[in-house]
Amino acid sequence: MREAIGHAKVLKKWALPTFFSGGKAVEHGEAWMERVEAVIVPVLTSNGLGLVDAEWQREGRRWVLRLFVDKPGGVTVGECQAVSRELGDVLDVAGLIEPSYDLEVSSPGLSRELKKDREFAWAVGKDLRCWVKEPVGGRRELMGRLLSVSTEGLTLAEADGTTTEVPRGLVARARLELEFGRPRGGKHKSRR
Repeated sequence: MREAIGHAKVLKKWALPTFFSGGKAVEHGEAWMERVEAVIVPVLTSNGLGLVDAEWQREGRRWVLRLFVDKPGGVTVGECQAVSRELGDVLDVAGLIEPSYDLEVSSPGLSRELKKDREFAWAVGKDLRCWVKEPVGGRRELMGRLLSVSTEGLTLAEADGTTTEVPRGLVARARLELEFGRPRGGKHKSRR
């Protein structure tokens, strides 16, 4: 890991993240992140983990590579620590990351907001709360077990046994839900 030299460039709306390192500008976009993922996924797989999401962003004066990993039954703090050490060594040898950076490896969290296709695919079989831009079946908020995901939409199995198709373009926000099918705080609202 090397220290960044210089200052961050002012980005245009369409520009990729840019920083100066050793006097030259380096851009990190989707192709770069795909190369980083190509290096880290085999390490995660060998440890029985899957990559849910990866983020590369500047926080203050430092860059942060944040990896969210999971496995069936969940991931422990010890597993995150162990794989973090191994990934740090592998990334350093690969030489893909020029500036100094912090590597953070953690679980996705119990009530993670879902944004990317990979996150929705990972969430299949999990309970979900979804807010839509226009009513679906007369409702703007839906809860259920995510049965499937496609480019066209989400399929939810609701607590009452109905299956609801939610067009992907209408999804304003979606996150994992801990208490699907159970009333919160002892109170339960019935839908009529």
